[in-house]
Amino acid sequence: MPKPILLAIDDDTSVLEAVVQDLRRNYGQDYRIVRAASGGAALDICRQLKERSDIVALFLSDQRMPGMTGVDFLQQALKIYPEAKRVLLTAYADTEAAIRAINSAKIHYYLNKPWDPPEEKLYPVLDDLLEAWKQGYKPPFEGIRVIGVRWSALDHEVREFLSRNRIPYQWLNAEENPDALVLLKEKGLDDAKLPVVLFGDGTALLQPTSTDMANKVGISTQAQQKFYDVVVVGAGPAGLAAGVYGASEGLRTLIVEPNAPGGQAGSSSKIENYLGFPAGLSGEELAKRAFLQASRLGAEFLLQRVTSIRSENQYLIAEMKDGSEITCHVCLVATGVSYCKLDVPGADRLSGAGVYYGAALTEAMSCANEVVYIIGGANSAGQAAMHFSRYAARVHMLVRGDSLQKSMSKYLIDQIEATSNIVVETCTEVIAMSGDGHLESLMLKTPGGEETRTANSLFIFIGAAPKTDWLPKEVACDSKGFILAGPDLKAKSPESWRLDREPYLLETSVPGVFVAGDVRYNSVKRCASAVGEGSIAIQFVHQYLATL
Repeated sequence: MPKPILLAIDDDTSVLEAVVQDLRRNYGQDYRIVRAASGGAALDICRQLKERSDIVALFLSDQRMPGMTGVDFLQQALKIYPEAKRVLLTAYADTEAAIRAINSAKIHYYLNKPWDPPEEKLYPVLDDLLEAWKQGYKPPFEGIRVIGVRWSALDHEVREFLSRNRIPYQWLNAEENPDALVLLKEKGLDDAKLPVVLFGDGTALLQPTSTDMANKVGISTQAQQKFYDVVVVGAGPAGLAAGVYGASEGLRTLIVEPNAPGGQAGSSSKIENYLGFPAGLSGEELAKRAFLQASRLGAEFLLQRVTSIRSENQYLIAEMKDGSEITCHVCLVATGVSYCKLDVPGADRLSGAGVYYGAALTEAMSCANEVVYIIGGANSAGQAAMHFSRYAARVHMLVRGDSLQKSMSKYLIDQIEATSNIVVETCTEVIAMSGDGHLESLMLKTPGGEETRTANSLFIFIGAAPKTDWLPKEVACDSKGFILAGPDLKAKSPESWRLDREPYLLETSVPGVFVAGDVRYNSVKRCASAVGEGSIAIQFVHQYLATL
C-alpha cells in the first residue's frame, strides 16, 4: 500500500524547501512528502491524488500566499480530504486570522514562523496530529475478500480454512451487503456460484476447495523432496512438537496436515492451564508459535491428506490424496481425534448451515446478539461458551449429565458461573433439529419433558473419535480405533508384534511407525500431554534409526 501523504504549501521557495526538509527528516520513512508553490497548485494536486485513491494525512499550508490564502486553501481541501489534519503556518501578525480559521476552515493547529528548532516547535505538534489521524483512519481493504452467504457449508469451510491458517480476509454477506453483489457484477462473476474468493491481484476463485486456496495463497501442497527421515502425519500439538524436536536434532522432517496447524486444540478460544502462560493463550496462538518454531528449525509443512502407509524393504511409503508418494524411514501418526457426530434427525443435513462441530470461531461475529446453543460439558465446550458469550446475547450449554463437575476443569466452571449470559442446562439433550436451508429450531429432551426452541447456531462437543480408518490393518488398534503402542501393544495385541526386540514406548505394531497424542490408546487428553508425547517420540525415532 502506498505511503500516506504530507502536503506542504508555500509560495516562498526557500521557506517551502525548509519545511519539506524538516518533514522528510522526521517523517520520510512512513509518509510521502509532497510540495506545492501555491494554493491553486495544491488543489490540483489534491484532485489528482484523489483520482488515484492516494491518501493525504496532513496539510501544512502557509497563510500569506498570492491568489489564495492558506485559510481559503484549507477550506477547499476539507471537501476533498475531510479526514486529513490541517495546520496553518502564520506570521505573528496573522494570529487573529489563524484563530478565526479554527472555525471557518476547521484547522487543527496553527504554527508561528519561525518554527526552529523543529524538535521543539514542529515535531511534537505534528506527532500528536498524525497519531490522532492514524487512530481514526481506516485504510481501504486490499486483501482477500470472501463473498458468500452465512448458511452455506462451503462458505463456512472457506472461511474456516483462511482463519485456521491465519490468513486475513474480509467476509461480505451477499444476502445483506449490496456492495457484495455490485463487486461481483463489476468483475463479471456469477453470484450463483458462491462463495467467491477475490484476491488483491484481481483474480478470483469460485467455490474453491482447500487445495485451490492453498495453491493460491502460497501454502505448499507438494513435498520438496522424495525422501525424509521422519514424516509426521498431523499438525496438532503432538505433531508440531515432533516437528520441532525432529528438525532441531537434524532429522529431515516433513509435517503433513490436511487442514491447518493446531489440530483440535487450534480451535480452542483460550487455554488457561498450559504451563508457562499465566494469562492463558488461544489455541490459534499456540499453533502459530509452534508452526513458526518448527519452520525456523527446518521442518517442512505440506497441506495434504495422507491416505495410506505401507512398508517396502525397511522403508515406509506415505501416499497422499492427490496420488503422490513420499518415502521415509519413520512415520509418526499424530492425527488426533475429531468430534463425534450427533446422530439425530436433521443433523447431517444442517451441518455447516447453523450446525457446527467444534468451536467454529469464524462464526462468532455472525452470532452477535443472538442465542447460541452448545452441546457438551467438557473443557472444549466450556472454552467455546466463554468465547461466544462475548458476542451472543445468551449462550445455552446443553449437558446430558447432571453437572459439569465430572468433566470440566474447575477454573472453567467458576468462569461460567460468573458469566451472566451463559445458562447451563443439565440432564438435557437434543433429540432433533429442523430448518429450511439452515438451522431454525431444536427439539430438546429436558427434565420437564420435550420442548421446541428457536435456534440458528448450534456448536457440538460430544466426545471424540480417532482418525485411524486410513491406516493399514497391520497397525493394531483397540475396538474404538485408538492406536496401540509400546506396553499397551504387548498387553492388548501381543500377536501383532513380530520382532525379537520389545517395541519402543510409542512404537506401533508396524516397526518404524510411531504414534503420539490423543490418537494413541490410553493417552491423557490434554494439550500439554500431546506436546510431551510428540517431543519424546523423537528419542525413540533415533533409537529405531540406529537399528537400520
